[in-house]
Amino acid sequence: MMKTYREDVRILTRDCDLTGQWKPSAILEIMQEMAGAHAELLGVGRSRLLPMNLCWVLTRVEVRMERYPVSGEMVTVETFPMPNRRVFFPRYFIFRDAEGKQIGCAGSLWVVLDISTRKMGNPAEIAAIMPDNRDLTAPMGMPATVEETAAAPEEAFRLPVYTDLDVNGHVNNTRYLDWCCNALGIDTLRRCAMKTFALNYNQEILPGQEVRTVLRREDDRFSFSGFEGDKRHFDVGGILMKQ
Repeated sequence: MMKTYREDVRILTRDCDLTGQWKPSAILEIMQEMAGAHAELLGVGRSRLLPMNLCWVLTRVEVRMERYPVSGEMVTVETFPMPNRRVFFPRYFIFRDAEGKQIGCAGSLWVVLDISTRKMGNPAEIAAIMPDNRDLTAPMGMPATVEETAAAPEEAFRLPVYTDLDVNGHVNNTRYLDWCCNALGIDTLRRCAMKTFALNYNQEILPGQEVRTVLRREDDRFSFSGFEGDKRHFDVGGILMKQ
């Protein structure tokens, strides 16, 4: 059984921001695609789950970057799952440059969702198929819980559009980070990059749901949350570093 999965990825211009560096949401996109590809090889991918009326849903992710690669650069991405914790399935990622030096890592937590009820499915059958990776070492701890900073809030409203949605019919996990980057603004992200960023997904956002977003900035720290009424749907948080 393939305990780990690895791909060599060339950073394309479409994956970069205005500074020419790997865009944070593009990092989440390659993580999402590689998690799906590895799951297929392990026999727990979308083709296996859909007939069971199930799908994988990301609930939490944290990314730590020492350096952002630039357009044209080759990056090796390695991913592997670790033993499940009740209903949660941890999966980790390591990013290395062309010389094999680690430039970043990430941790994520996934659950199996029943497509009809939109509630968590039974993880037992999936856990029985996953490889025994207890001998592997995770590059970091479990993904962090996002903490809201104490700064004054900057509020806005957003209604999901066509490009926000994915094959599961809800706002894709990568789009929340784009929303956050847009809220932080061009001037901030021209001067700074995200040294770390974490996302907590509390409740999916479906077409037609208007979301109130709240950005808070305090020195090099930020938090960005989304609400529908009093219901919290997601939280993004992180630390900025100067370019």
